[in-house]
Amino acid sequence: MTEVIRVVLADDQHLVRSAFAMLITATPHMEVVGEACHGGEAVELARTARADVVVMDIRMPRLDGIEATRRIASDEDLAGVKVLVLTTYDTDEHIIEALRAGASGFLVKDTRPQDLLDAIRTVAAGEALLSPGPTARLIERVLRHPPGTVPAPGRPGALGELSPREREVLTLVARGLNNTEIADALVLSPLTAKTHVSRIMGKLGARDRAQLVVLAYESGLIVPGVSGGA
Repeated sequence: MTEVIRVVLADDQHLVRSAFAMLITATPHMEVVGEACHGGEAVELARTARADVVVMDIRMPRLDGIEATRRIASDEDLAGVKVLVLTTYDTDEHIIEALRAGASGFLVKDTRPQDLLDAIRTVAAGEALLSPGPTARLIERVLRHPPGTVPAPGRPGALGELSPREREVLTLVARGLNNTEIADALVLSPLTAKTHVSRIMGKLGARDRAQLVVLAYESGLIVPGVSGGA
């Protein structure tokens, strides 16, 4: 990626924002174009600073990171803005709400600096980033409970609109495979795998791959704890 990735940092702790800003500013092809101390500022900066990625803390005053993410994801003028959610604990149940709201992925705050930079690059490129390890456990634990008031992306019943091949591809997406890995698993070209993923997103009304993961679980396509699931 040679274009500069424009990043907005949203966290109510000034020290955290400053540390992240120093890291990102020192990295080639990245720049910090705004800092927000609450969700409302994050939404506004996403628009005015022409951000590519918003690194969003969940717990902030006035407007939390989940609602800010929802507003960004639902605004057609901000369709190109990706949200990377940061949380203090990998067991934070709000992560699922953030993914439902439109976040492209999440990381825990104590992640290594290089992992944060890689995550920003990943979501800027349009891929989902689900922190390794905790993802399947977190989704399994949260989805045991009845759905809350936050709507899931797309419509679970819409899985009937998918072809058998598209259901196979969605299952592999939910297991965390990228396009190249999906192509290898199904003996396809990477371009064909990418095309399948794009069509699935269109049919299910999902903003990105992260929402496809949540939808695959909520629809029952992937059963937590069963061999072959995520």
